[in-house]
Amino acid sequence: MRYDFNTIEKKWQDYWAKNQTFKADNNSEKPKYYVLDMFPYPSGAGLHVGHPLGYIASDIYARYKRHKGFNVLHPQGYDSFGLPAEQYAIQTGQHPAITTEQNIKTYRRQLDQIGFSFDWSREVRTSDPKYYKWTQWVFIQLFESWYNYDSNKAESIEVLVVLFESSGNSEINAACDEDTPDFTADEWNAFTEVEKQELLLKYRLTYLAETEVNWCPALGTVLANDEIINGVSERGGHPVVRKKMTQWSMRISAYAERLLQGLETIDWTDSLKESQRNWIGKSVGASVTFKVKDFDDVIEVFTTRPDTIFGVSFMTLAPEHELVSKITTSAQKAEVDAYVEATAKRSERDRMADVKTISGVFTGAYAEHPFTKEPVPIWIGDYVLASYGTGAVMAVPCGDQRDYDFAKHFGIAIPNIFEGVDISEAAFADKDNTKIANSDFLNGLSYKKAVKRAIYELEQIGQGKGKTNYRLRDAVFSRQRYWGEPFPVYYKEGMPQMIDAAYLPITLPEVEKYLPTETGEPPLGNATTWAWNTQTNTVVANELIDNQTIFPLELNTMPGWAGSSQYFNRYMDPRNNEEIFSKEAIDYWQQVDLYIGGSEHATGHLLYARFWQKFMFDRGYVPVDEFAKKLINQGMILGTSAFVYRVEGENKFVSKGLVGDQNVQPIHADVSFINSSDELDVEAFKNWRPEFKDAEFILEEGVYKVGRDVEKMSKSKYNVVNPDHICEQYGADSLRLYEMFLGPLEQYKPWNTAGITGVHSFLKKLWKLYLDDNGLKVTDAEPSKDNLKTLHKTIKKVEEDIENFSFNTSVSTFMIAVNELTAQKCQSKAILEPLLILISPYAPHIAEELWVQIGNDMSISTATFPVFEASHLVESTKTYPISFNGKMRFTLELSLDLSKEDIEAAVLADDKTQAQLQGRTPKKVIVVPGKIVNIVG
Repeated sequence: MRYDFNTIEKKWQDYWAKNQTFKADNNSEKPKYYVLDMFPYPSGAGLHVGHPLGYIASDIYARYKRHKGFNVLHPQGYDSFGLPAEQYAIQTGQHPAITTEQNIKTYRRQLDQIGFSFDWSREVRTSDPKYYKWTQWVFIQLFESWYNYDSNKAESIEVLVVLFESSGNSEINAACDEDTPDFTADEWNAFTEVEKQELLLKYRLTYLAETEVNWCPALGTVLANDEIINGVSERGGHPVVRKKMTQWSMRISAYAERLLQGLETIDWTDSLKESQRNWIGKSVGASVTFKVKDFDDVIEVFTTRPDTIFGVSFMTLAPEHELVSKITTSAQKAEVDAYVEATAKRSERDRMADVKTISGVFTGAYAEHPFTKEPVPIWIGDYVLASYGTGAVMAVPCGDQRDYDFAKHFGIAIPNIFEGVDISEAAFADKDNTKIANSDFLNGLSYKKAVKRAIYELEQIGQGKGKTNYRLRDAVFSRQRYWGEPFPVYYKEGMPQMIDAAYLPITLPEVEKYLPTETGEPPLGNATTWAWNTQTNTVVANELIDNQTIFPLELNTMPGWAGSSQYFNRYMDPRNNEEIFSKEAIDYWQQVDLYIGGSEHATGHLLYARFWQKFMFDRGYVPVDEFAKKLINQGMILGTSAFVYRVEGENKFVSKGLVGDQNVQPIHADVSFINSSDELDVEAFKNWRPEFKDAEFILEEGVYKVGRDVEKMSKSKYNVVNPDHICEQYGADSLRLYEMFLGPLEQYKPWNTAGITGVHSFLKKLWKLYLDDNGLKVTDAEPSKDNLKTLHKTIKKVEEDIENFSFNTSVSTFMIAVNELTAQKCQSKAILEPLLILISPYAPHIAEELWVQIGNDMSISTATFPVFEASHLVESTKTYPISFNGKMRFTLELSLDLSKEDIEAAVLADDKTQAQLQGRTPKKVIVVPGKIVNIVG
């Protein structure tokens, strides 16, 4: 019987779908285990072989846990809102929902053909109104909450209102905007309704504020930092500028310390934790206030070294700082304005990464030193960011390399306050040993004492205090896009009002075009039916807006991370239309036990999801405040790119071996045009793109040889390998095994299609253990000791490997086991049946088929994982080397239970010994039990 993998795999994929084999139960007596992948964005290109790496790993673990008796939840869905579908809609006029649906069908087909054990009954799509109804619901809960630092959790906004009514806000320790004014209870009660709402916005966990954002004019939308590469948009390569806009924001900064401390409680990778720690950026120091000369304004700075206050020789503001335009003198205005405009074209990421460029402009204004009262020149420089700290720094050139370089470049004085430190070194001495000199009341103090004294003196003059600062900024939550979750918000007298949750979801309206309006409003500004009737609680035509009962709706949509910040909880009860999930479901599943996904989401999705989970915990909706116990970042499968070499300025291509010293430009070529000998199909390449149609090709030995390099597998590099082709040619089980075999899960590894033949040959060899041309070979024969030894060492190794996520070494173990059992001519069902269970998580289709062939009528997924028995690995015999006068002549296998005398007797009685002695009586027999026998004649 032939191993027909295409037929077998289709058969079992249909079986699993029909029987809902992997459907999880929310009410089971089994222990629960929740395995989750970061769900995919369904792009038009579909999957390439790099995408399934993490899915295969999680699927192996999910199948293993089912074998171990767990009720496993392993769901899948789609992060289906996104800019690519919207851009396609702008270009073609096709609604993003149509594009998204087509892409999802492709993804689903590809995922199914790889044989994942997903519970598809729980599928979610972030663009489905039934799903984003609950994203809108969470937004409302955030709006109706504030953060109480005294209780260290989020609480209902109604509690805050009661406090305002009874005692004002002077005694409230809350997360709020820095410009929040103090007011008494009488003042609060006298405020108008609009004034009260304006003040509450300064406390709400989601709020409207004017914020510096990354604005992409070509795309007409705000972009997150991770959507910008080298100052241009990742999508389309369009310029991005910094500008101020009124945006919805999330007060994630309130959770900074808890997000930091929570990292100690979860089993996530050290590198990922470190990324989040750096992003949160906790610093302990002081807030220092500098008065601006000739103005009533002050500049607040945060510093971790208040002891260096006497070393301040200038200040630097971020070009976006609100005081820049106010304090800049007329003589400096033109230069400052030009610098601010140039800086707006650089992303924050570029500015942070640029440590070599020294640039800045003097504003013409001066601050007053808190203690010496000396004038301190105020500069602007793009190395200072408005979004970090206060957007201002006090520069101490003798203690900071960048300040030193800036001062030297612009000729600013550099006072030296450190005794025994060469100012040209521009570096602090050892903190613990530094003595502060030339520093007034700080003279002679050690570092730690000087810090405390500086803070004390600043507090005495009312110009500073001790402070803990975090780099983490509140997250901008608005996007000027169409294809995203609508906000459940309408505006009354300019103030945002939440639509009651009973009337959710608020679904996207139809629009004629997906670009911003001619007046610069977001795409939803093109909708003609986008107003809220507060009497009928329905969306109605804009022309009916009277600002009495019918009001305009929010025109922005939510960002991409909105839908992924609670999806893991929604999977627990995805068909519940009455609540985001039932108490029974959330209490049963609790949290994700194993989460697998890319490290690129460390400071985006993973940070926001932790924030939302902690908020949901505070408000009593979830039982735990971390959503994932364990997280593994899978590595990346790299592609082998191909390059052709075009002579600069000519439409001529030179074969790799002929390039020499010629000035050529490497150009990616589609790998489908190249054979295994790195030879280019020149005609196919010419027909690929019009500009290459008439190109000249300089060949070597009659062929064009391409260059090769290993880099990220990407459609833009034309080096992707389609899993459809691999499954068709070798089967999904071969693909699964090969991706695991390539190397450790967390590492980057290059793809080589030729290498898959090895694991495919292994599967054919496995098949032949069970079946040949005459049919089934498996019998009820008793297994031999060697059979049992092979099986149990395999059970031990595979279980250890799976528990340690060392999937690559498991594949090697399977190969060894099959080779050994083949050599042993094993046909025992007692060995071959449990072997299939071991292999099943990795190669489920062939395991299912052989499972049935040997007489089982239930899916192998219900089988219990084999139990390792150490006794089968304990050696009961020893192969002794038998020596005569110190020279080994033959070996003899004897029981380890024999005594020294019994070993001697057995050796002497053996025919081979008698042949060696030829009738002589040995003078001495030396026996070392378990080691050697030496006969001295």
